[in-house]
Amino acid sequence: MAPAALLDAVVFCALFGYGMPLRFSHIASFAAAIALKLLLKARSTAVVAERMWDWRLHCRLLAVSLMALFLRGGVLGFLVQSWGWPAQISIVFAVLTGLAVTIPGYSQALLPAERAASARTLTIGLVVYALALRLVYLGSVELLPEETYYWEYSRHLDIGYLDHPPMVAWLIRAGTALFGQSPFGVRTGALCSGIIASVFAYRLARNLLGEAGARAALLLSQVLPFFFLSGLLMTPDAPLTAAWAASLYYLERALVAGRSDAWWRVGLALGLGAISKYSIALLVPVTLIFMLWDRKSRRWWSRWEPYAAALVALAVFSPVIIWNVQHEWASFAFQTSRRLAEAPRFSLHKLLASALVLITPTGVVAVAAALLAKPAGSVDGEEAARRRLFVNTAILVPLAVFAAFSLRHEVKLDWTGAPWMAALPLMAAGMIATGRLSGLRAWIRAAWTPTLVTMLLVYGAGLHYLVLGLPGLGYNRHIELIPVGWRDLSHRVLEIAAAVRKETGVDPVIVGMDRYAIASELAFYGTEPNKAVLPTSSVHLFGGNGLMFERWTPAQTEVGRTLLLVAWDPADLDGEAIRSHAERLGPVEVEVLTRDGRFVRRYYYRVAYNYQVIPRP
Repeated sequence: MAPAALLDAVVFCALFGYGMPLRFSHIASFAAAIALKLLLKARSTAVVAERMWDWRLHCRLLAVSLMALFLRGGVLGFLVQSWGWPAQISIVFAVLTGLAVTIPGYSQALLPAERAASARTLTIGLVVYALALRLVYLGSVELLPEETYYWEYSRHLDIGYLDHPPMVAWLIRAGTALFGQSPFGVRTGALCSGIIASVFAYRLARNLLGEAGARAALLLSQVLPFFFLSGLLMTPDAPLTAAWAASLYYLERALVAGRSDAWWRVGLALGLGAISKYSIALLVPVTLIFMLWDRKSRRWWSRWEPYAAALVALAVFSPVIIWNVQHEWASFAFQTSRRLAEAPRFSLHKLLASALVLITPTGVVAVAAALLAKPAGSVDGEEAARRRLFVNTAILVPLAVFAAFSLRHEVKLDWTGAPWMAALPLMAAGMIATGRLSGLRAWIRAAWTPTLVTMLLVYGAGLHYLVLGLPGLGYNRHIELIPVGWRDLSHRVLEIAAAVRKETGVDPVIVGMDRYAIASELAFYGTEPNKAVLPTSSVHLFGGNGLMFERWTPAQTEVGRTLLLVAWDPADLDGEAIRSHAERLGPVEVEVLTRDGRFVRRYYYRVAYNYQVIPRP
């Protein structure tokens, strides 16, 4: 492998030295090295001529090559863009990362089928790769607007917020205290939450299926789309998923295994979940229904342990209750009556489509087949039937609630994400099914490996695109969904703010003319070195909805200030609502947002002088 590695580094340095973009130099040098590496590998192994025309062999080699490319791209991007290392030095570590994937990967791909890696080896390899992929891109991918908004939570640390409980803010505060005000610091809590969720998924599946099923569930908890992303992006779903997995594990220990000491852990897990996201309350009816349905679990109605668990959960959740009492029940109302008051809208089809996205079509088919399968009906299978009832109840009750809600209300993509944790044992059972299978069961077992490998390639390509780009692909203009230009936009707005400061003698308040995205992103990425975070605010200053910005920067506190308004649409910078709040307005200016010299989208800005609040009639 030494000749290929040397060729890789030499070609990269030559291309980059001649002014080629980082992404092109890295991909071209890797391709040259791979061609040499495969030639040397093929000549050094007993590969018969017939196998060289086997399309499955070439698919495996291609998959390994792409996995190595995307992982080393993350290392290269992190070292160059986040740490500021010279590209010529960073490529050495990128090459080593690629070798760590290709050496074992090619060796296994070129082996005859009967000597191929065991399921255990493949599982461990894919789990390690999924974790490594998140780790190397954690600090390089720009933060989503939601993440910077929750970072604003952490700057205004509290025991509650309007739209979510405080756990996400506490985790970000801890992460940034350890690793600084950086994307890595913000997302550290998500990575740790993903690991915790996987540990409990493994332990739950081990109780239900044994060691082989536990390994399969661990793999699914690392690779399925919802679980991969919840372990990467710092949103309330990250700690919620960890708490949901822990709650399921301890509920199984209490209800199915009959362990009374598990109940206080159930209460703790539910309480931590409740200060992460309110939807974990759906595990309460799951518990009650199982205790009513399962004969052996009915004894818990007369025992003190479940009631003590409820008190523990309530005690952990009490800060959120206190905050709501102090703020006129604002958060509870925001999540309940506000949603129920929305105009009726049928969205069951969106709920069904979200399942295909969150756990893949293979996962949906596997869960449906397992739920519809005929249960074992013998005396020897009584405990297996109880375990099956527990899993089915934990899946169907939350899904039934969301399905009923979707008949007349809008649903969001991530709502059913954490509840799919209960389905991992069912999916894992289909993966490890043995014997001569036929029909749908055989298809499910055969489909899992290509599904999971494909998903890892999709994640790798997407992350590589966000950090280094991909040849021939431009950037999407909707950077609120695909974060590729916030850093560049913030640096330019910082320059504009400096010009306004030079004109007026004071720092302007930067106002994003949307709910929170622009204001939060500009605050995070637009901070000048060695200075406090730039003052930013939201469209609520002009009568719009600014969520928590309405509490952080009340309109009355900005009276007399100079505002720098930033928007995606010029219409948002004009109109009576804008003119009536300013003594004087500057012209609407337009600029083009680019990244790496490629067009992203246009943005608009305007200066509003001497902001005024209009008294309500």
